[in-house]
Amino acid sequence: MEAQKDRLKDLISHAKEYGFVFPSSEIYDGLAATYDYGQLGAELKNNIKTYWWKAMVQLHENIVGLDSAIFMHPTTWKASGHVDAFNDPLIDNKDSKKRYRADVLLEDHIEKIRQKIEKEVEKGLKRFGDAFDAAQFRATNPNVLRNQEKIEQIEERMKSALEQNDLEGVRQLIIDLEIVCPISGSKNWTEVRQFNLMFSTELGSVAGDASTIYLRPETAQGIFVNFLNVQKSGRMKIPFGIAQIGKAFRNEIVARQFIFRMREFEQMEMQFFVRPGEEMKWYDYWKTLRTKWHQNLGLGNERYRFHDHLKLAHYANAACDIEYNFPMGFKELEGIHSRTDFDLKQHEQFSGKKLQFFDPEMNQSYVPYVVETSVGLDRMFLAVLSAAYQEETLEDGSERVVLKIPAVLAPYKAAILPLIKKDGLPEKAREIMAQLQLEYSVQYDEKDSIGKRYRRQDAIGTPFSITVDHQTLEDNTVTIRDRDTMTQERIAISALEHVISDKASWKRVLSDLIS
Repeated sequence: MEAQKDRLKDLISHAKEYGFVFPSSEIYDGLAATYDYGQLGAELKNNIKTYWWKAMVQLHENIVGLDSAIFMHPTTWKASGHVDAFNDPLIDNKDSKKRYRADVLLEDHIEKIRQKIEKEVEKGLKRFGDAFDAAQFRATNPNVLRNQEKIEQIEERMKSALEQNDLEGVRQLIIDLEIVCPISGSKNWTEVRQFNLMFSTELGSVAGDASTIYLRPETAQGIFVNFLNVQKSGRMKIPFGIAQIGKAFRNEIVARQFIFRMREFEQMEMQFFVRPGEEMKWYDYWKTLRTKWHQNLGLGNERYRFHDHLKLAHYANAACDIEYNFPMGFKELEGIHSRTDFDLKQHEQFSGKKLQFFDPEMNQSYVPYVVETSVGLDRMFLAVLSAAYQEETLEDGSERVVLKIPAVLAPYKAAILPLIKKDGLPEKAREIMAQLQLEYSVQYDEKDSIGKRYRRQDAIGTPFSITVDHQTLEDNTVTIRDRDTMTQERIAISALEHVISDKASWKRVLSDLIS
């Protein structure tokens, strides 16, 4: 766990040094749990958005996009249940005066037991080598079984207490498990109480209850209130989806772990409207498709796992998370939920307007059911960055830090490097740059030795470095260096676009999704 914490620190430091992520308002000593995306971070973030949008909207003729307002009529949040039910269980440690989410304390405790199981499995693998059967070991090893039983008992008590809103039961579980405060190391806990996560503000010039509105805590409700607008104007037929990328705001009890949990964050969500009774078929469909989207980036399939929700939200009849192994362990990256017809029915009731679809095949009107996929953009950014960050010792004993970002997401696809700053090489390099930047984000760099420039491009994740030398002036060839393998090849300038697109084009990465 210590190594993981150090890795997160290294990642935060690297992200700041190279212009990916800065602490917000840093000249005023910052603001807790808020961050600004720097020049390279903005590029990477936009590329992740593009990958999601193209895969979700461009590849599906029955999914369209939306960009709804952050401010919404306050009754929206009454209808959605957020005013009454958007709470987290909060607990304080009396000695450290630190505040925690009670359910997160329990989940972290469970994760520690899971880590013990994984260590047992690792020991078994070392002992038995190729003959090792992991599944049989998990099913028969006494230590594994004992720890698995502990996990199941904790999860059962936790689920029961949370579903019944039994806050004393949640506190008692924390006490029974002898969970200590990570800061003080003491078990001196307060009562557990509910804490509403919405930010409220005033609309207009008169303060008071009548003018209280909220910063949206999710983007989904902007889709639901526009269901009929989109369906009618787009002549959409069930099943169809509405996709949206946008900011959301939550007054998190504990906003920490870099950009993993922030109070201002960005979501990439799609609500898929289906016939009642068909929701589980589509729920399974989207679980499969969203997993494929993640794995298509090549970050490592072993970094992902599914986690079914212990406590279902008030609107759901099925829910799971795609979890990712971040530097701080497995955490939620994307949620997939079968939301039933809860949202549209609630908005019907509170607005007095019908939100139904007339199905010509069935010759009847109904309120559609909804399957949702929701991925945190900032968490996706952190997943890409943490998978990409590598410290390597090379054959000659030297070291390099490299970001092996998937080429299609890299802030710059290529760096154009004139060998020296004279003899017409800079002019030729800029000629090549002008040709490539019509299609790709590229960077020009002529400062320092070529070796230092290679290292700089490795550190920001540029897949290709293109060196222009005196031979280039003679035969229109350049040296192209691959970031990951560091191999160099002499190719014609006319072949550059083909070589780059083979790794970095949207067509290539999207075609893998439909194959």
